Amino acid sequence: MQVVSNARRVSRLLQSPIFLSSHFRSTEEPILSGLAQRNYQQVKYGPLNFFGSKVFYSSEVDNIEGTPTDAVKDLYDKMLQSINVNRSMPPNAWLWSMIANCKHHHDISLLFDILQNLRRFRLSNLRIHDDFNCHLCREVTKACVHAGAIDFGKIALWKHNVYGLAPSVASAHHLLLFAKKNNDTKLLVEIMKLLKRNDLPLQPGTADIVFSICDNTDEWELINKYAKRFVKAGVKLRETSFDTWMKFAAKRGDTESLWKIEKLRSDSMKRHTLATGFSCVKGLLLERKPSDAVAIIQVLNQTLSDAKKSGMKDELQKLVSEWPFEVLKHKEEEERKTLAASLKSDILAMVNDLLDMGLEANISLEDLNRREGVPQ
Repeated sequence: MQVVSNARRVSRLLQSPIFLSSHFRSTEEPILSGLAQRNYQQVKYGPLNFFGSKVFYSSEVDNIEGTPTDAVKDLYDKMLQSINVNRSMPPNAWLWSMIANCKHHHDISLLFDILQNLRRFRLSNLRIHDDFNCHLCREVTKACVHAGAIDFGKIALWKHNVYGLAPSVASAHHLLLFAKKNNDTKLLVEIMKLLKRNDLPLQPGTADIVFSICDNTDEWELINKYAKRFVKAGVKLRETSFDTWMKFAAKRGDTESLWKIEKLRSDSMKRHTLATGFSCVKGLLLERKPSDAVAIIQVLNQTLSDAKKSGMKDELQKLVSEWPFEVLKHKEEEERKTLAASLKSDILAMVNDLLDMGLEANISLEDLNRREGVPQ
């Protein structure tokens, strides 16, 4: 029965064109409180106080004192003067300019202080109950990331915050990209919790960033956890997400997961990419089926565009030089010696078959021989 099942799976793959808290708004708060009367040097509060005991931040928010950027300070004073003395709404250009000039954490502190005062003024004097437009909110989050004020940036993802910021997935992407740049899985987890708590819909672009962070940090369990969440939410994963997910599964040597991901991919996409195709090649080698792996490479050679096809030699070389060692690192010590021998044998058989079929497979086998020893 297992032989029949394996034959059916290979047949199915080959039939496809290519194989296989306190800062929430309150109706009781004064419209223009003493906060608007303070001098910029007195702005010291941080968002850690906002949520009581339920904190979702990577690190605590310090009451950072320092000299704000001159341009930010001047714009803050002018807008505060307009609100408190002139009793008029400041020009939008001032706020945009302030956002663009924020460079440090204390600049962002002033920005959020003026946002709160502007929201109060809009509510009390102009009877505008709506949040600021989404584009402005995204730029605020972007400024927070640029200034390193991630604590403030996360506030922009909360519903009903006192700053008039409308949460969006686009704002979350700025924070996730910061987490990606710094390989910060803790921040990733916090952002994903905030998205869920504030009912922000997941998007294909979100999956791209999340999967990339998990791959870069070797967080296999985490990528599977979030992948299930994306699939359950009905998110249509992009080719790039499947590339990352399947390559990760092949690197881990997890064939059971690999074929489940491949089934999910094939349900929504007709053709493989170079990355997903070679991930399946690796899965077949792990199952000791070098001839089936050759069939996949042959179909890839026939269906990929010339631009993509040019990458096949590099993929073959990495399969020989890097992949076996990556797989062995994730296996138990007692499995390694047997697996190392079988991979070497089957990769050599695959390469010889490719040469016999006339496919260009001019690759170096030196690393395969040099890494015959099992990593300790």
